[in-house]
Amino acid sequence: MASTVLVGLQWGDEGKGKIIDVLTETADVVARFQGGNNAGHTVEIGSEKFVLHLIPSGILRPEADCVLGNGMVVDVLGLLEEIRGLEARGIKVAGRLWVSDRCHLVFPYHSCLDGLSEAQLGKAKIGTTKRGIGPAYADKINRCGARGSDLVQPARLEARFRRQAAVANELLKRAGQPAFDADAEWPRIRAAAAALAPMVTDTTLRLHAALDAGRRVLFEGAQGTWLDVDFGTYPYVTSSNTTSGGACTGTGVPPCAIDSVFGVVKAYTTRVGEGPFPTELTESTGEGLRNRGREFGATTGRPRRCGWFDAVATRYAVRLNGASKLAFTKLDVLDGMATLKICVGYEIAGRRYDAMPADVEDVALVTPVYETHPGWQESTTDARRWDDLPAAAQSYLRRLETLVGAKAAIISVGPNRAQTFSV
Repeated sequence: MASTVLVGLQWGDEGKGKIIDVLTETADVVARFQGGNNAGHTVEIGSEKFVLHLIPSGILRPEADCVLGNGMVVDVLGLLEEIRGLEARGIKVAGRLWVSDRCHLVFPYHSCLDGLSEAQLGKAKIGTTKRGIGPAYADKINRCGARGSDLVQPARLEARFRRQAAVANELLKRAGQPAFDADAEWPRIRAAAAALAPMVTDTTLRLHAALDAGRRVLFEGAQGTWLDVDFGTYPYVTSSNTTSGGACTGTGVPPCAIDSVFGVVKAYTTRVGEGPFPTELTESTGEGLRNRGREFGATTGRPRRCGWFDAVATRYAVRLNGASKLAFTKLDVLDGMATLKICVGYEIAGRRYDAMPADVEDVALVTPVYETHPGWQESTTDARRWDDLPAAAQSYLRRLETLVGAKAAIISVGPNRAQTFSV
């Protein structure tokens, strides 16, 4: 691995945190390039479980440096809490974590606006995490947000914080909502800024220096392809580019510096929040997948919607990202199922589609076209190489490879770091 981008190929929650942790064994630098603490990357090492929201999973490898890129929106209070939580568990962060001076900052009033927007949308709500991600990106586009460089300029940070808090309060007031107390919150923001200031730097230059020195860089994506603001099931998407192209704009590294793209998929499909989901199972089969797979959001705790593997959506995602390698996660969740289904096409009003429609209303009308495959009755949780897998599991994975147009490189058969092997 020289320079690798890792992205999710579904609606997020594919297990990217675990796969990134595996790949960081051979990485020198791990860089997040978009999103904020709406992400929840879970890594289990032995009996310990870590859930990371802002900090790259590489922080759990003591030899790896970590970067929060310019494409991110960083909750200053959330980041400080995450750092302190890691340090309390013996993970060294100081001198290993760097925050872009061009990233945008998330403050508590952004969360207030996020909740207000969802309430006003009613039944048409997006299903956000209410962490203020969308409003922070809106400030970025409206050219009124605070950036990482403001963390080292307390007076300027305060001016921008108070100015935008006043704008937020006008919106809250019009909606009949309680005002945000900027006076009460500013001391917390000021203290967090002082603690984070030594980590602020030009991370683009730092990444270029790493690449020039031949260091191995892993670019860590958050959410998933179908939550991308341009290509996802809009408007039921996040507010950033979750596809591999975001690694370049979100860190300042040019496309020619990227050597390969790794895509992560579950052996079935899940989605959290609102929006269309063609292969969703709303009866006992879906409930069984949810319970066996512990399908509850790492950030919000919300139950995830579960369905059969969607090869149509995943094939499109493979092409969008240029993914040549796949990591299949949660194969073990399918253990014991008599039959499995794979979506190989869509039908809308009797017409066949072999790609995801752009119009979300069309996606909501999809009737999946399925192939049925035999399941396997053996447990896969102790598999440590390809030949340990049941023949039916091998056939299932090979069929998925053919349908989506990329090869499996990693298989995960359980939540622990040890339950992963290369193909």
